[in-house]
Amino acid sequence: GCRLRSQLVPVRALGLGHRSDELVRFRFCSGSCRRARSPHDLSLASLLGAGALRPPPGSRPVSQPCCRPTRYEAVSFMDVNSTWRTVDRLSATACGCLGHHHHHH
Repeated sequence: GCRLRSQLVPVRALGLGHRSDELVRFRFCSGSCRRARSPHDLSLASLLGAGALRPPPGSRPVSQPCCRPTRYEAVSFMDVNSTWRTVDRLSATACGCLGHHHHHH
């Protein structure tokens, strides 16, 4: 199911504009949240499947919670000028199934 994964990634690939040759540990969440579905989610999926609901134009409603970080941590690294940089809330430290009625903050 939904859990924390961890990988070493180049700082340059983070897309935040930092020039650094370092690798940092980036933790993220992935996996299925089917078990966390509420009666609302189950009914929504069923109604959509039966064509009984007309989805609003643009995007289809999501009928299951998403595996997302519930807590984050800062990550520090050295840039090309040997300056120590810290990016707040960059890496996940906990995951949960968000988008149903058990919200974790």
